[in-house]
Amino acid sequence: MSYAKLAVLACAGFALALLPQAKADEWNQKTIFTFSAPVEIPGQVLSPGTYVFKLADSQSDRQIVQVFNKRMNHLYGTFLAVPDYHLRPRGKPIITFEERAAGAPEAVKAWFYPGDNYGHEFVYPKARAMALAQANNQPVASMPNELATNTTQPATTMQESSVTAMKQAPLTAQRPNQPEVQITEVFPPPPSQSAQTQPMAENHPHRLPQTASPVPLFALLGMMALGGARLLRRLA
Repeated sequence: MSYAKLAVLACAGFALALLPQAKADEWNQKTIFTFSAPVEIPGQVLSPGTYVFKLADSQSDRQIVQVFNKRMNHLYGTFLAVPDYHLRPRGKPIITFEERAAGAPEAVKAWFYPGDNYGHEFVYPKARAMALAQANNQPVASMPNELATNTTQPATTMQESSVTAMKQAPLTAQRPNQPEVQITEVFPPPPSQSAQTQPMAENHPHRLPQTASPVPLFALLGMMALGGARLLRRLA
């Protein structure tokens, strides 16, 4: 988003010391961020410190984000997110922030894993989303206000009732001083891999193209036949 305030955090990093850990991080996009000031996430404010952001460990829940403490023995919350497109993938983890009122903590807008075009934009409760949309003059993804407390409920699996309620809730996009719209009008889903690869498959020919005409070969065979006939006449 053009109005988002970008901040590449110097202390962001990955636990990539071992190859298995590196693979796991790539799957759940585990990222460690250190904040030097309080930051807002949906439903709460995080104190300055180090936190772990990662996707839920479920193939069907690629837009469920969880935030832990540094040791990952305390879950701060489980949050809904929508895809947020970034024109140029970066080689470092990036967090974008919403503009804030004077003295208020910066609100986390989206989180981007290195090398990915699509990041994860946090979905805020409707009332807070409206305030952020007006402050930033841009749409903010929102969910019903009554689900605000669901983000802080314990969630050891993605089948918890608090998580299921958020996944099934109707999502909208709050626009500054305008009626809300369907979420897909502002945050279109990323194209599926099949849609990306299908045109390429159709463009590939099923047979290899012919690289030369067979006419020269026929001419050569004809000349060989004539020569053979003359040789037989002489022998006769």
